[in-house]
Formats: sequence, structure tokens, C-alpha cells
Amino acid sequence: MARPRRPLLSRERIVGAALALVDAEGLDALSTRRLAAELGVSGPSLYNHLATKEELLDAVVDTVVGEVDITMFARVVDGGTSWRAALHDWAHSYRAALAAHPNIVPVLAQGPGHRPNALRLADAVFGGLVDAGWPRGQATRIGALMRYFVTGSALGSFSRGFPDDARVYAGRYPHLSEAHLLADHQRAIDDGAFDAGLEALLDGLELRYSRLVTARPPAE
Repeated sequence: MARPRRPLLSRERIVGAALALVDAEGLDALSTRRLAAELGVSGPSLYNHLATKEELLDAVVDTVVGEVDITMFARVVDGGTSWRAALHDWAHSYRAALAAHPNIVPVLAQGPGHRPNALRLADAVFGGLVDAGWPRGQATRIGALMRYFVTGSALGSFSRGFPDDARVYAGRYPHLSEAHLLADHQRAIDDGAFDAGLEALLDGLELRYSRLVTARPPAE
């Protein structure tokens, strides 16, 4: 039996091609017709693997979430690391995944839905915090807070939002006399802002956790 000229269509191949298309051209470029053309197949053949465009987009988003490391929360459970260190390392891994696929952030920010990797992530964060001694309600809010912070940082670059023309600022915005230089230092500024914000956030949680531990009655 002759070998097929093209690799057989699979869910993984479809999702991979869709993610590559979104990465290259944005969410608006993703359509059944365009994706079928990229794969060299007919449009209806895609539906044998993914029933709707929404299911396809969910699978694409979940693939990105699957790149986020959550193993540090298992080490919280066995006492191998602190909840603070786990949140710190997870936030950096999460941001790195979003930085590699920035066009997917608006959909990812909507929540986990039925996405398996996203639900595993939420379960790991919540479980790690609860096992570290956080009350369930506060653990839920901390998980949401961290997600808001990381996804917000991935929505755009502060530095690149400033025109590189010094004339824009001259005479009108005296405190922005060097704002035209910000784009040249985008990586350092954006990374530094993320690190500073993350440390400030974790410092605040550390204080709250200290008060929580102090308020607990001594164990019998």
C-alpha cells in the first residue's frame, strides 16, 4: 500500500498548525478555511477531529497553558519548597509561556472553562496554597490575583507604548523628556517591572500569611 503524500491528519497536527497561525498572524487569521489550506486538506476533514472553531481555539489555548510548569506546587505538598517560592517560580513560567504566544492572551484571560491543562493548573495552585496553610477562600483569591497579574503583564509592553520621537514630549510633558528612549530598553524595563511587581505582591502576601499564622489558636 502506497504511503500518503502528506502526514495523516490528527488532532495534534491541527492544533499545532492553528497555534503557529495565531502566533504568526493573530487570532483573526484563524479560520477553518485558512487552517485547512495550511494543512493541505479539505475544510470538512477538520471536523472529524474538532467539532467547532470554539473547540479548536480551546485546544490551542490549552496547549499554551500546558507549557506552564506547575511541578513546584507538588513540592509545597511534600514540604520541599515554600508557597512563596512556588508562586514566584510559577509566575515566571506562566509569563514565559504567554510571552512566547502573546496573541493567545485575550482568550486565555477568559478563564479555564473545560480546558484540561488550565484546570490542572488551577487545581495545582489552589491545592499548593491550601496545603501550605492558606484558608480555601483566600487561596482562591490569591490564585485569581496571580493570574490577573501575569496575564496583565503579557497584554502589552509599557515601554513600546511611547513614541520614539522626542518632539512628542518637548515643552508639554517635562517629566517625560527621555520617554522617547524607553522602547530601546523595552526588555529590561518590562522584565524589571514584572520582577518588582511580583516581589511587592509576594511581600504583601507574606505579611498577610504572618498575621494569619499569628491569629491561629495553638495546636493542642
